[in-house]
Formats: sequence, structure tokens, C-alpha cells
Amino acid sequence: METIMEYLGFFSDIPLWASIGSAVVLMLILGYTGAPLWLWAIAGYAGLVGLNAPGWLFIAYTVLVVVFNIKPIRRAVVSSPIMKLLDAINFLPKISETEQTAIEAGNVWVEGELFSGHPDMKRILNESYPELNEEEQAFLDGPVEALCNMVTDWDVMVRKGFTDEVWEFMRDKKFFGLIIPKKYGGLEFSATAHSAIVAKLASRCGPLATTVMVPNSLGPAELLLHYGTDEQKDHYLPKLATGEEMPCFGLTEPNAGSDAGSMRSEGVVFKGGDGELYLRLNFEKRYITLAAISTVIGLAFNLKDPEHLIGEEENRGITCALIPSETEGVELGRRHDPLGIPFYNCPINGKDVVVPLDAIIGGKDGAGNGWRMLMESLAVGRGISLPAQSVGGAKVATRAIGAYTAIRKQFGLNIGKFEGIEEPMARIGGYTYLMEAARRYTTGGLDSGQKPAVVTAIAKYNFTELGREIVNDAMDVVGGAGISRGPRNIFSSSYTAMPIAITVEGANILTRTLMIFGQGAIRCHPYAYNEIDALMNKDAKKFDDNFWSHIGHIINNKVRAFLLSITRGRLASSPVSGPAAKYFRKLAWASASFAFFTDIALGSYGGALKMKEKIAGRYADVLSHLYLASSTLKRFEAEGRREADRPYFEWAMEYNFWRIQQAFEGILREIKVPGLSWAFRLAGLWGRLNPIGTYPSDKLGHKVAQAMQTRGEDRDHITAGMFHPQDKESAIGRYEHTMELVEKAWPAFKKLYKAIKAKELPKEPYLEIADLAVEKGILSKEEGELVKETEEARNDAIQVDEFTLEEYLHETPKAPLGDGKRKAPKAALT
Repeated sequence: METIMEYLGFFSDIPLWASIGSAVVLMLILGYTGAPLWLWAIAGYAGLVGLNAPGWLFIAYTVLVVVFNIKPIRRAVVSSPIMKLLDAINFLPKISETEQTAIEAGNVWVEGELFSGHPDMKRILNESYPELNEEEQAFLDGPVEALCNMVTDWDVMVRKGFTDEVWEFMRDKKFFGLIIPKKYGGLEFSATAHSAIVAKLASRCGPLATTVMVPNSLGPAELLLHYGTDEQKDHYLPKLATGEEMPCFGLTEPNAGSDAGSMRSEGVVFKGGDGELYLRLNFEKRYITLAAISTVIGLAFNLKDPEHLIGEEENRGITCALIPSETEGVELGRRHDPLGIPFYNCPINGKDVVVPLDAIIGGKDGAGNGWRMLMESLAVGRGISLPAQSVGGAKVATRAIGAYTAIRKQFGLNIGKFEGIEEPMARIGGYTYLMEAARRYTTGGLDSGQKPAVVTAIAKYNFTELGREIVNDAMDVVGGAGISRGPRNIFSSSYTAMPIAITVEGANILTRTLMIFGQGAIRCHPYAYNEIDALMNKDAKKFDDNFWSHIGHIINNKVRAFLLSITRGRLASSPVSGPAAKYFRKLAWASASFAFFTDIALGSYGGALKMKEKIAGRYADVLSHLYLASSTLKRFEAEGRREADRPYFEWAMEYNFWRIQQAFEGILREIKVPGLSWAFRLAGLWGRLNPIGTYPSDKLGHKVAQAMQTRGEDRDHITAGMFHPQDKESAIGRYEHTMELVEKAWPAFKKLYKAIKAKELPKEPYLEIADLAVEKGILSKEEGELVKETEEARNDAIQVDEFTLEEYLHETPKAPLGDGKRKAPKAALT
């Protein structure tokens, strides 16, 4: 004790200005490092000594130290009254049983690090970034490649479906059993392989990808694998794997879209004349993919047991069951028309449909557990199917736009040289790089056993939104070639279909506001959910532990955010050196700021934050781009810091931090804290003067656009995993062939350009002066032929489809339906 007092006595000899300065520095150090409370107490004593405080102040301070450092006293004197006050004013949100199930679905993964304000960068960097195994790669190179060669997007659009040959191939090669274990006859592929397969199919034909991905996503197979009885698995899984059984899953209703918990479909337990228990089902579902050709329906409904035949509860809640499509009372056979995109999307109705009780997934024990099943399954599925489909489209755009801008001329120049074209090209290439990074990073987490509901919601929302931007930019670049439908058009189907991806698996507007931040703020925050749970259960001990840890967490992140801001992240450490180091430091800065302002929102709005969807959406944007930035950093490091990828990498990182900056500005402009609004306006001004990110520079965008137009291994790497048609008559094949010719003919083009400039040749199209150039010895005969071949190919590549009036009215493909060469599958005629 004497030693401590001697140490504290040292401060009494320090001048007042030095004491105050030392105290501030000490507080910043303690706050930045997250020092424990007892260290703060000692620092307080040092401050009192340095200020020559009177004895009564020492006594009062000692009382506070005792109260706040001895937990039983703190709990009784401080925490319990605070807890009662918060409960009385309903400050923290009440969580219903349905909400609690959704919040607890899956688990917390690296998003918890980003929410902490002090992310473990080594953990983020060391997460898996998996490759396909030999069997998975062989499937991608074999059956997937073959399937892509069997269809064209235009043929499917005109035919409004697939041929018998395609259906049989998908069944034979077990495309509907990607996730089913081998012991049941499936392929048992990883989430990474599942994602890669969907992405490649999507790069060829959107409806093809949708048809394959739905049975392997949320549906009977997924639910049976995790929750089915052994008898149910043995009966259904082998047949689902081979396509003998075609599944669909009925969840959405006219009055229950994103709010699936409000479904009205009902199942009632009753005892039959034979003494067995049955379900009587009545339901009305819509937007159900594959329903019209299904043989087994996974159905979600509210289960009631009015006679208490299976338990004490009358209303058992949402339940999932398997219903054979041929069951009496089931009405199938009609289709919706989702923007003309020809995949099976259908209504299902059922009136007095009777099935045995053991149709419930999981049997009797599964009664009332359907909501948990659905939430946990969606916590995985959202991270695979739609993100993969978006990545497939992004890679097509990157490759096709790179080729198109290299071959299309306007005003005598390839349009890829125009800065106005470079701008959307940079977005296409940059988005594609970061989307592929996040795809692999997310599926790596899923393959390691993670079920991160918030991360998969981030993936679904951001991939589909970025996909929409990409296809819009691509359409702008190709102009008339994008709006003229036909076999040559690469983008029209994707452009038309994009709102479908935005809408399904949870509408994007609500996914952003309610799931990414609404759910994330409670589930991923280190203390918020525990505090709410403690209040709901009146657990004073748990509340005390979490509430005061939360206060320390706020102080720590406030100091970290302040110091990292004024040093622009330089105080933070990076797990790597090289180009990525500065971005790891920025990530720490952004995370600390996000964590602090999240607590400001929670403290300002409490339970009302649920309804502040505009603010919540901006927080969701910050969290989304923290995750996308983490994924992009992982990709760059995992792939060996490829120098050729650096423009894409840096563009993607700059874009992520720019989006974070934009979101912070919106938060600081709109957040309402009584008496402190001025402070947030001031913080917003500081943020604009010292932004965490700015939009990628024109110079960087130029590098991305040029890389997209340069043939070779590096361009192949960025678009790896998409389908590359070898046919020169296909849309992409025609672009690729012409791009190759343009590259080969470039030396000859330079000669022609110089000759025209020297007035040795007339200023006419190269095709018209090639022979004259050969005659004058400007070009060799071989060069002249190459120029003509290139210009003819260039002219052909930029043409758009045209039809006779009869062809236009009937949209007849080359092999019309019913001509004896190709037949519609029997299922399609159901």
C-alpha cells in the first residue's frame, strides 16, 4: 500500500497543466486498450492526487469505487434499479417467440468480429477460402459443361422450357442431388461446389440455374437432411437424388410474403376411423418454384390440435410436412409468369387435404418446429443460390463487355478507350472481383460448419443489388445490342429477370433493414441480446454482468474510433504487409466507428429502433461493406497478391470504404439524440473533412477497364468458373473470336493508321482499303487478309438479331417444339 501511495504522491508534484494532460493521455490509453475497471479506479486516484483534491472528494470517490467494483453491491445499489427502470419504460425491445427463433437461427461468425469494434484481423484472414476437390472439379468440367452445351438461353426463352434430353440429363447426372449424401445416392458436394455449379449454369442460362438450385436449396431435401426421421430420409432422399421425385416448397402466401410468420395455411390434427392420427390441411400458396411439375410438396402451415391428440398445446405453431402432389384436394397445374422468364413458378392450393401425421418432417417431434427449421435452413441457403447466380452473371458481363468494348468502334476508336465507357466498365470489373471474393469466403464458412444468418442475408442482398447494377451498366454499354432480343443478345434475359432475384428469399428492402442490421444488432452485438434476455427473465445477475461490460465496450470503441480517425487508422495493426495492409487498418477504424455508433442508436432509440428502418438500412450498409471488404482482403491474400489483380482489388476496396463513408454520413445527418444532435452534426462535418473512403479514382478505374479488354491468363482468372462456349456462332463465342482477331491484326491496323495519316491511303473503312494497302506494299498479303477477316468478324459481332414478321410473331426457335426432333418433357405437359 505504501508503494502505491508513494507512486500516487508523485503526481502531486506535477504542474496542473501537466496533470490534466497526463490524465487525458492516460484515459485515452485505458480507453483504447479496454482496460479493466480496477485500473480506471487507480487512474482516478492518481488524478485526484495530481489535482490536490480535498479529503472529502477522496472519500466520495472511494465509495464509488467500492460500489462499482464489488459486484453484489453494484447489483443491489445500481443495476437492479436501472433494470427496473428500463423494464418500466419498455426501453429495450420485447422479442416474440417467432422473432427469438429467427434471431437465434444459425450462429454468429466473423460478423461478430466486425460488430465488436476491435476485430481479430488474423481470424478474418485465416478463415477458409476453399478450392473444389477433384470429384467436384470433374463434375464442373464434365456434366456441368455438357449441360451448358445442351441449352442456349434464347432457345429456353422461346421454348419456355427444356427438352426431354435436358431433363433426362439432369436426372441422370444427379443435378437435383448435389447436397444429398452419397449413402442416399446423392453427390454430397460442398457448399463451395454447389455454389460454383449454380454460378456456371447461370452464366449460360438463368432458368437452368434456377431449376437446379431450387431442389438443392430450401426444400424437402435440405429439411429432411437436418430434421427428417430415418424412415423419411430412406424413403425420399434416394428418389430426390435421382430426380424420380421432383420437390417444391410451399411457404409464400398472398398475405405472407417476407412476413412468413403471418401465414394462414392451416393443418388440424384429427383421429381417423381407423384410430390413426391424420392432418387435414387447407392452404393457398403462390410463387412456388417447380410446383407444377412437382411430385412432392414441402408445405409450411400453422398446426392446430384442438382435441389435444399429440400434446397439451392447442396451437402448435408453424410446422413443415411432405405432401405427395397427387394427394386428393391438392390443386396444381397452373403457372405464374415471372416477367416472362420460363422457369416453373406456380400457385398451389389445397382444400381438405388429408395426410398421415407422420407426414410432418421429423414426425410428431417436428410438430411446431417448422419456423426453426425454416430459419436455420435459410441461414445457409441465402448464402449459396442467389449469390452464385449473381456471380455467374457478373462474370459474363465482365468478359463480354471487355470483348465488346475492344471490338466496337465509334468515331474511329474502340469504345473501350472512351472515359465515359471506362466508368461503368470499372464498376462491372470491380464488383465482379469483390462478389467472387465474398462468394468463396461465405461458402468457406458454410463448409466449415458455420450457419451465419446475418452474413448470408448480407450476401443475398448485396449480390443481387450489385448484380442489378452490373446488368444495368452492361446494357448501357452495349446499347442497341442489349435491347434487341434474340440469340445474339447476352444481357436481355438477365436484365428482365433481375427483379426476381431482388424479390425472392426475402424482399431486399426488408432483408437490408430488418435482417442485416435489425437481426444483426441484437444477435451479433457482444451484449445486447444478453441484456434483453436478462430483462425478459428478470435476471439481475446476468443484466449486471452484461450492462457494465456494455458500458466499457462503448467507452473502448469511442476512444478507438476517435484515435483511429485522427490517425486515419495508422494506430491499428495489420496481419500482413504489402498493398492490403492499409486496408486492414482502415477496416479496424471502420469497425470501431460502426460499433460505437451502433450503441448510440441502441441507446437513443431502444426498442423503437425496429421502426427506424431508414437509419437501420444505413447501418446495414456499413456492416455489409465491412464484410465485403473482409472477403476481398482474404481473396487478395489467399490468391498470392496477384499483381494483375491489384487494380480490381484496390478498386473494390476503395468502393467498399466509400460506401461505408456514405452510410456514416447518412447516419450522422439523421440520428436523433436529445441534446446531442449538434455533436453528431459536428462529427458528420469532421467525417466529410476526414473521410474513411472516397470513390475509386478515374486512374484506378482506367486500369480496371483496360485489364478487362486485355486477353490472356489474367482476364481468364477474373472470369474463371463461367461457361465459355467454343462455338464461334454463339454470342460470347463470336465476341471472343473477334477480340482475338483484333489483337492479332493490331500491328496491321497501326500500319494502316499511319498510312492514312500520311495520306498514302484514303480515309476509308479498313475493310475497303485493305487490298489497296497490299498493292502499295503497306501490308503483306497475309496482313491484308487478316485485316479483312477481322473487319468482317467485327461487323458481324456488332449485328443484332432480326426476324421475319412470322418469326417475330411466333418466336420460333431453330428446332420448334413438336417438330419431332425435340419434345417437351412429360412433366411440362402436366
